[in-house]
Parts: sequence; C-alpha cells; structure tokens
Amino acid sequence: MIKSIAHASFLVSDIKASLAFYCNVLGIQQNHNRPDFWFEGAWLDLGDGQQLHLMVLPNPDPRENRPEHGGRDRHVALVVSDLEALASRFDEAGVAYSRSKSGRAAFFCRDPDGNALEFAEDFTPPVR
Repeated sequence: MIKSIAHASFLVSDIKASLAFYCNVLGIQQNHNRPDFWFEGAWLDLGDGQQLHLMVLPNPDPRENRPEHGGRDRHVALVVSDLEALASRFDEAGVAYSRSKSGRAAFFCRDPDGNALEFAEDFTPPVR
C-alpha cells in the first residue's frame, strides 16, 4: 500500500534562517519549483522524490513545551551517508545535538524553530 513519504512539513518563523540551516549546514538542495502560495516557504529535495517542506505559518505548539531531547518528541528521521561527518559539520556550525539514548549510532538536533530531526546511517530495525 504505502511505498514512501513524499514530503514532511515543518512550520518555521524565518525562512532565511531556516534555509541557512537546512541548505548550508545540512547540505540539502532547495527546489525552486514551489508554487506561489499565499504564505512564504521552501521545498527541499531529500532525494528519491522525497522532500521537506518549510512553511512560514504561525506555530500553535510553543517550543518551550517540547522535550529537550528530540528523540522524545515528534521528529523526522533522515538517513545520511556519514554520520560522523555530519556531526563535525554541526560542531563547526555550533549546532547542538544529542546522541541517541538507545545506544544506536544516531543523533538528534533541532532546527532554528525547535523542530526535531534524527540522523543515522542505517534505520534497519534490529532482528528479535
């Protein structure tokens, strides 16, 4: 039935700050084919036809009420080719992140608006 995720969306308050994070720090390419909606935003290409949509709209969920560790909050999990290289980019950019509490080779961070993201090289579930 369901084959993949076409896109996930995040609410953001400052599209320039968000694009600096997603494009410059994470290295995600912006897709400039986004239609002219009534609100600001951006589409980001994640590969294989998948996208992350940033929407400049009011956020009904205050950042202050969110858990400190992104793994205990709703989040988007992204597969990366080199987890430690991304951690080094975060260190260089001053982006805070926390390692997975489960012991997996993964880490979590928040974007400038507090949206949580998870990164790992492999999301294959363990065999039980």
